[in-house]
Amino acid sequence: MKNISRLRYFIYLSLIIIGGCTTGKNALQKGDYDSSVEKSVSRLQNSPKNSEAMQVLKTAYDLALKDHLRKIDEAKMSNDLFRWESVMYDYQKINQLADNINSCPACLAIVPNPTRYISELAESKYNAAAARYGSGLGYLRENNRLSAKKAYYEFEKVLNLQPDYKDAKTRMDDAYWAAVTRVVVQPIIVNSGMYKLSADYFQQQIDQFIGNYSRNKFVLFYGEEQATKQKIVPDQVLSLNFDDFIVGQTYVKERVEKLKRDSVVIGETRDKKPVYGKVKATLSIFEKNISSSGLLDMSITDWKTRKLVRQQKFPGTFIWRDSWASFNGDDRALSKEQLAITRRKEQLPPPPSALFLEFTKPIYKQLVDDIGYFYNNY
Repeated sequence: MKNISRLRYFIYLSLIIIGGCTTGKNALQKGDYDSSVEKSVSRLQNSPKNSEAMQVLKTAYDLALKDHLRKIDEAKMSNDLFRWESVMYDYQKINQLADNINSCPACLAIVPNPTRYISELAESKYNAAAARYGSGLGYLRENNRLSAKKAYYEFEKVLNLQPDYKDAKTRMDDAYWAAVTRVVVQPIIVNSGMYKLSADYFQQQIDQFIGNYSRNKFVLFYGEEQATKQKIVPDQVLSLNFDDFIVGQTYVKERVEKLKRDSVVIGETRDKKPVYGKVKATLSIFEKNISSSGLLDMSITDWKTRKLVRQQKFPGTFIWRDSWASFNGDDRALSKEQLAITRRKEQLPPPPSALFLEFTKPIYKQLVDDIGYFYNNY
């Protein structure tokens, strides 16, 4: 019986706590008037005769309205250039409270005419757009790239507030092109017909990367041919050149092992009994490494001043490996693994063009990572 009584007590207590939350009473006590209104409205939509929610709604709405109007008056008297955005925000919150109450018939019995500020909200939006527009013009007058970026975002905010405000769209476009850095990427030149196809493929990978680059809208990449056709005057030129590369540097290493094994059947007696003895062999293991490597230089130069903006070097190496073996003597001296490798034949290495392509793969990854790192927040 005691356990049943305790269970009932906890259930009752839980219902009180839950009821306080769903009616908005707790939020009201904490001074979160908007949340309190929202919760009490939700409660009355589901339970129109809930007396606690009725009382909470009446008190919370009055306090919420007074709080927002106080904040509006304070914002209007401040010297903050963007004070109208604060005013707009509070008018929006007041109107949202009214919308919530109007969607609940039981709530309208408690708050018959919730206040809405339509013209005041429109005026505050217009004034907020005007302030952002003036700020954008100020940044544009500074006539530098970083200020142009700031101007772009100011005009973007203007259009979000007032889509048809003056010439904000044109101004935003002007700011964008003043903020953009145009980068022309010069092609890699490899003076060797043997590696031309591989170098072209490497170049295609780079062209694909710059063609798909979109992390920073204020950086535009152009291939040299594209820039020439479109008559683009670059802000920067990105040059790529191999300082040096070596393809097919071959190293062959031979390792000789003397092998022997005891207790191996080497024959049999006349009465067919096995004869045990030692067997020996000489195993020659050959290891061939063909190394290909290169060093790519990336330099970014300011087109107007011809000053070096950034320079990095990216190394890449690829090693092709092969191994095989031969032996002299008794094959029973060899383990299964050793015997298996003696059955392998020396393999033909990949052609030089393929080796060239392989050592450029780690270079490509370093290159695009560095370009992204430099330009993503440029």
